[in-house]
Amino acid sequence: MKAIKILPFLLPILLSSCVERTHKKEIEQRAVIEPDSVYVHEDGTVCHAQSPINILSSEQKDGKHNITFSFKDEINSVENLGHTVQVDFKIGSTVEVDGETFEFKQAHFHTPSEHLIDGVTYPMEMHVVNTLKGQEAGQETEFLVLGFLFKMGDSNPFVSHVLNSVPEEENAIKEVDLGEIQFSDFIEEGDDLLGHYYHYKGSLTTPPYSETVRWYVTKNIYEASPNQITSILNIEGVNARHIQGINDRTIETE
Repeated sequence: MKAIKILPFLLPILLSSCVERTHKKEIEQRAVIEPDSVYVHEDGTVCHAQSPINILSSEQKDGKHNITFSFKDEINSVENLGHTVQVDFKIGSTVEVDGETFEFKQAHFHTPSEHLIDGVTYPMEMHVVNTLKGQEAGQETEFLVLGFLFKMGDSNPFVSHVLNSVPEEENAIKEVDLGEIQFSDFIEEGDDLLGHYYHYKGSLTTPPYSETVRWYVTKNIYEASPNQITSILNIEGVNARHIQGINDRTIETE
């Protein structure tokens, strides 16, 4: 089994401990997780497809998915939820994957990253959460989540706009004028926007940990400045769930 690499600057925040559902200021130590480990829900349900995971780049299966984005720069609010910084999308932006359409809902941040690549933890990860369009009432929500990992580097325009708009108070929301925060500063419209990615089926990384998520984690590592990453960390604290067992899941790469 490969050991988990912890970047030196993350050690102070990764050595504190917490309970499963605590997502602010404390985190369980991100120890090595056995590939066949499972998560037992509080109701006794044994879960075999939890997220996040340690993605091993040498143990992937080739897979190609047709992905098309159609989005408008219509972000209408930024929230300080205490445990994360969240950006809310106005209805209308979509991503189509293999003929199914998912609607943009929100983007939020985790510090440090939740997914590991070959045992490496990155200082930040952004999740863009989408839900399957046209689901009937009563159906369990199907999610498609795009994961973007960040390393320390140049200032990121999108992150800068978010930080300029996030409320100082916890559990507060700030409405923004349409166009004030440009998602196109981060990603441009067109086909195959994710470039190369890892794909697997998993779960939400916050309660209720529903195993109804199609994950697409980009291979490209984005940059944000140390000040930007630290600013988000100061707002939301350490809010990364520890890695889960892969079990018999297939991890695809493109």
